[in-house]
Amino acid sequence: MSTPTTPSEIEKIAVLADSAADQWAVTPARVRAEALEAVADALDAAADTLVPLAASETNLADGRLRGELKRTTFQLRLFAEMLAEGSYLDARIDHADPDWPMGAPRPDLRRVLIPLGPVVVFAASNFPFAFSVAGGDTASALAAGCSVILKAHSGHPELSRQTGEIVAGALAAAGAPEGLFTVIYGTEAGRIALQHPLVKAGAFTGSIPGGRALFDLAQSRPEPIPFYGELGSVNPVFVTRAAAHERSESIAHEFVGSFTLGAGQFCTKPGVIFVPRGSDFTDRLTEVQLPAAAPLLNSRIQEGYCTSLTALQQTGKVRVIVDSEGSLSDPPAPSILATTIDAVLEDPDGVMAEVFGPTALVVEYDDENQLLEVARIIEGQLTATVVGEESDAIAPDLLRLLAKRAGRLLWNQWPTGVSVTHAQQHGGPYPATTAVTSTSVGTAAISRFLRPVAYQGVPQALLPDELRDDNPLGIPRRVDGVRSA
Repeated sequence: MSTPTTPSEIEKIAVLADSAADQWAVTPARVRAEALEAVADALDAAADTLVPLAASETNLADGRLRGELKRTTFQLRLFAEMLAEGSYLDARIDHADPDWPMGAPRPDLRRVLIPLGPVVVFAASNFPFAFSVAGGDTASALAAGCSVILKAHSGHPELSRQTGEIVAGALAAAGAPEGLFTVIYGTEAGRIALQHPLVKAGAFTGSIPGGRALFDLAQSRPEPIPFYGELGSVNPVFVTRAAAHERSESIAHEFVGSFTLGAGQFCTKPGVIFVPRGSDFTDRLTEVQLPAAAPLLNSRIQEGYCTSLTALQQTGKVRVIVDSEGSLSDPPAPSILATTIDAVLEDPDGVMAEVFGPTALVVEYDDENQLLEVARIIEGQLTATVVGEESDAIAPDLLRLLAKRAGRLLWNQWPTGVSVTHAQQHGGPYPATTAVTSTSVGTAAISRFLRPVAYQGVPQALLPDELRDDNPLGIPRRVDGVRSA
């Protein structure tokens, strides 16, 4: 177990991170890109050391971890590619115009995004590579030009230490400034770092209570700062009557495969599925062989799972329809519960509470219009899925309402796969996240760690290269309202 970082150590780390952020912000994008690629190369080279270590600390399988490490290094390289292209800066130039139609001359205005400064990143437990030390928050912050103070997760401390050494070493070898990336340890250390006046943003993936406490802390500072927290989601699935009639067996098999993937420890696990009463979907579910019990990430996750599942069962509003022996054992066997649409409409927060682990809830509805009622009252979600037919009359309204509640909508697909792409959105209204306008996956995540600055009437020689008329970087820009390169 790593020794908790002391307040005096955090003070030194923050000062170094602030100095490093100043230097990194003016480092050419191509140099930052080369550094990100160097980190990716170093992690790939250390796979045979890191993967067994991750397996020993998280109970995750070798194949799953190797795939996750590949995803981690891929996203580092994808951010590197984006840096070379330059559109992420959203550079805009409006030349002076004495005849501007608003009734007064337009001054010369030029707007670009610049890095925020030092960022505190709180690593997650369920993805020890992709959402941890070298994960998406770290990659996007470094790509943006920020320094990173990484608060390691207690669920995999030795993996965090070794990964952190690899990242820091690769950055140093690539010429990055001292203090650009540092790992700290301990819950209190994370709180202290988040409150340090030199820190300009925070990022978190974890539970609703933990994320909300940190969000409140970030907002209560003398200088409130952005806090990008991914907190919780049940990721509801809505099966139309036509779809249930046509393919209930395949839907049942796919649903079980999705909610039990990774022992149900994905933030995008479909935890609730709505199906028409009278269909044979529930019968089909009972015919599906559930996976064997698998150890959860750690004792804390195990305890939380049992507490949440017990609380749901004790509401008196659910019944067990598929229960492998030992659903509350360690490791827990997968289980499926069921309830009615009326119970959900009466108490959506209680009945649809997130249970992080291998269980799911089936809700039987009577009329498809009840799905619209649910879509109007559910809290914010990372994802919402519609399993239907294009001819379903309810589909347009259901998708429209769900778009108000979720960050990603799926049609006849399952939410547990979150591809790292330019168009990905991994975020949604609270409590899915604390920042509905941002994503924590995909290249758009870089915008969280940038802020806009406009330069008015500044001479060409004093402007950043991104805003000079001759465009020495050759990046895409909007000039006098017209998009150009």
